Amino acid sequence: MAIGSMPPEAPEPLATRADLEACHAAIRVGSRTFHAASRLLPERVRGPALSLYAFCREADDAIDQSGDPRAALRSLEDRLDRAYRREPIDNAADRALADVVARFHIPQAVPAALLEGFAWDAEGRVYEDLPALRAYGMRVAGTVGVMMSLLMGVRSPAALARAADLGVGMQLSNIARDVGEDARLGRIYLPREWLREAGIDAAEWLADPQFEPDLGRIVSRLVVEAQLLYERAAVGVSELPAECRPAIHAARLMYAEIGRKVARAGGDSVSSRAVVSARRKLLLLAQAITASVTAPRTAGSFEVLPEARFLLDAVTAHDATYGVRGDALVGESLLVREFSLALSAFERLERADRTPEA
Repeated sequence: MAIGSMPPEAPEPLATRADLEACHAAIRVGSRTFHAASRLLPERVRGPALSLYAFCREADDAIDQSGDPRAALRSLEDRLDRAYRREPIDNAADRALADVVARFHIPQAVPAALLEGFAWDAEGRVYEDLPALRAYGMRVAGTVGVMMSLLMGVRSPAALARAADLGVGMQLSNIARDVGEDARLGRIYLPREWLREAGIDAAEWLADPQFEPDLGRIVSRLVVEAQLLYERAAVGVSELPAECRPAIHAARLMYAEIGRKVARAGGDSVSSRAVVSARRKLLLLAQAITASVTAPRTAGSFEVLPEARFLLDAVTAHDATYGVRGDALVGESLLVREFSLALSAFERLERADRTPEA
């Protein structure tokens, strides 16, 4: 796929107000939890994030519902290429995407990698070891972390590496939480190497997915790997604009809590699914507020995950070509007003969590 060019300055918007409203309405109806969680972000980030997510949601559905994931991927790559050429198809999400990627200088390689991850999912790809699983997580979630960082105006390689860490950590937590649910759909994301070491045959287990202690130890091992990534990610949040930090810390802490609940159940995410209570979410939000005003180590304290290098290289090359600088608009200190708004947002999020998504 040819990577479309991008002008150094954002051109006149293609998306109309009606397009943006359509994108946001689609997320409000189809992804209520994401819509509620986005309330924690400042409006200057929230609006573009919802527009970006609308295209991602359409892309995921298009590949997942296709009988030929690779053909669907090629079609989506063409849509993406047209958006980058500022010749999007006649679709609200595509016009909004074209505006967001131009305004925030998002290299095409980043959303293209996300599309590839969706195709891997639809193909039922298996993951031999932890690096292979991280490569998958980097595409379906690390890319989102990188794009969110760019929306916030942060482009340094060290900060982007930590954003990628967070995305992959969240994906590993999802996998640890959803082992039983995935198995009932005929899928298992746990590294095959780990399963063989425990004497578990993946095909036989999928035929009759039941919890067993050896499986629990594998799931708990994955939780540990996710926790290491959350610790790495924490040091990068301080490089984000102040008004964005509570949302990112909250995501990090809540997904880490999901992993802890799975671990406390002995790694049994087959018999039940870990859920974080409303009260616990509010306590974690308070921790997120506290973490937002502390000064951890610098984001460059850890090496870049090998699986993230291609994303960072894409941003670096793009910025060198177009002379883009990462000038984040760092807000003022967090105030009581902002904390109250965050609490209100989490109340909405909890109501959304109790209602099945459409």
